[in-house]
Amino acid sequence: MYQLNSFTLREVIVNSAKHYGDKAAVGYVGGEGTSYRNFGAAAARLALRLRAAGIQAGDRVALLSENRPEWGVAYFGITAAGIVCVPILTDFGREQIGNIMTHAECRAVIVSEKLKPKLGTGAPDAYAVEDLLLPAEGSLPDLAAVFPPVKEDSLAAILYTSGTTGNSKGVMMTHKNLVWDAWSTRSIIKQGRNDRLLSVLPLAHTYECTLGLIGPIIQGPSIWYLDRPPVASVLIPAMETVRPSIMLTVPIIIEKTFRASVKPSLEKISLYKNPMFRKLLNRVAGKKLMKKFGGKLRFFGIGGAALSSDVEQFLIDAKFPYAIGYGLTETAPLLAGCAPHHTTLRSTGPAMKGVDLRIADPNPETGEGEIQAKGPNVMPGYYKDPEKTAEVFTADGWFRTGDLGCFDKKGNLYIRGRSKAMILSATGENIYPEEIESLLNSHEYVAESLVYGDGTGVAALVHLKPEVIEKVGAAMQDSFEGAGEMMENIRKEINARLSSFSRIGKIDIQKDPFEKTPSQKIKRFLYPGKKLESGAGSAGSGGGEVPKAGDDKPAK
Repeated sequence: MYQLNSFTLREVIVNSAKHYGDKAAVGYVGGEGTSYRNFGAAAARLALRLRAAGIQAGDRVALLSENRPEWGVAYFGITAAGIVCVPILTDFGREQIGNIMTHAECRAVIVSEKLKPKLGTGAPDAYAVEDLLLPAEGSLPDLAAVFPPVKEDSLAAILYTSGTTGNSKGVMMTHKNLVWDAWSTRSIIKQGRNDRLLSVLPLAHTYECTLGLIGPIIQGPSIWYLDRPPVASVLIPAMETVRPSIMLTVPIIIEKTFRASVKPSLEKISLYKNPMFRKLLNRVAGKKLMKKFGGKLRFFGIGGAALSSDVEQFLIDAKFPYAIGYGLTETAPLLAGCAPHHTTLRSTGPAMKGVDLRIADPNPETGEGEIQAKGPNVMPGYYKDPEKTAEVFTADGWFRTGDLGCFDKKGNLYIRGRSKAMILSATGENIYPEEIESLLNSHEYVAESLVYGDGTGVAALVHLKPEVIEKVGAAMQDSFEGAGEMMENIRKEINARLSSFSRIGKIDIQKDPFEKTPSQKIKRFLYPGKKLESGAGSAGSGGGEVPKAGDDKPAK
């Protein structure tokens, strides 16, 4: 491990190539991998090509590629040269991609052959990502000479998000935003040369890029990529091959694994219904799950969306090395988190060291309010959009996350949901859709759900598990009329666990899976939903299980 003289991506690539040398940096699962020295050299050669084409520091270059070893080469080759990288999510359509590159005024694009058809006409000069790690003639370039020093506050990347609440915005990230956030994760998990990461999330998303690429490249582990989508039939053999010690995931991965493979087996055991034996059986199942994941995991990071409480309770009982994190694209991303075996049920843990969090205008009874943040990882603003930038910063300089939450007396943060998704009941209570969705998603028949206000009460859309649809039969295949009784039974079961003001009035079936962002959050803006008519009365607790807040002081 080396000491960074400045929080810049230039400093990272120069030092990592020097210190880790022939150690494997990146590679495909089952392959030999590319060394840190060759990784740095390939990044330098790309920088020289871009410079020869007249692209200078401050210019923008897009990066459109699926996860692969060359993605990181392109990212560091662009940013370490002082050029601004514009990573583009692969699920964007041609029109979105064109709009992003036009808005960012990209001078060039690094693109994979598979995604090149998405560029359309009028795209800037394209460079094939597949060429970046091809063998090169001549001696290795001098990285310190190719990459002159850059300032910490200079722009490194512009991230166009696919949010759950509407149109994408260009989030500006400085070198310090990104590198400081990656460096700060060492307070949660320190990585070493013997660690192995299996990458399964999109690199164009800041969660994977900062924590799954920049952080590891600073510390010297190897990162392994899949050459196809991470479906179960691909992921399980990959974990057996790589035997990862570190993984970053979103909740849906572990939730699907638990509900498809673990829970059915446990429920066949009669003693599992007895609370005295449940924890012991969960512990046994946890050991089997660890083996299935390669047997070497010491950090299984979960972020990007809320984890279902029943799944989290299993992970706690099983002593599985999971860790929860909370953050946003605008904060590079991590704001709060804790190490495995230090987690608290339903909490993201405390604020990261060096990050200040506060609850704005907390409810006097529950301590709930909007989470606001300050720290070196908070963006300077949205690209070419001073109005939206002004909207998300308070007069005293705090970033408004748009998330609702509270702290307990130990400083642990609890997320209640998005402020835009919150439903206000007719009598003034706050209803948090995410909490109701967590209950629905734990039902044996439900694959995923979305809760919303329909103007008269709380309503829900549910997407049933494939085996449930098959079991019910042909009556459901077209109109789903045969599922009416089933929906009513689900509604009654869930309502029995909810406070009176947050109970579901109706449930409809969502025939197809919900459209999601790369972090697997449902794109709420695509589906029905509005807040209920508000009446008199103060906001209540929303019927959740979150503890009462402690002091209303900012957390650090």
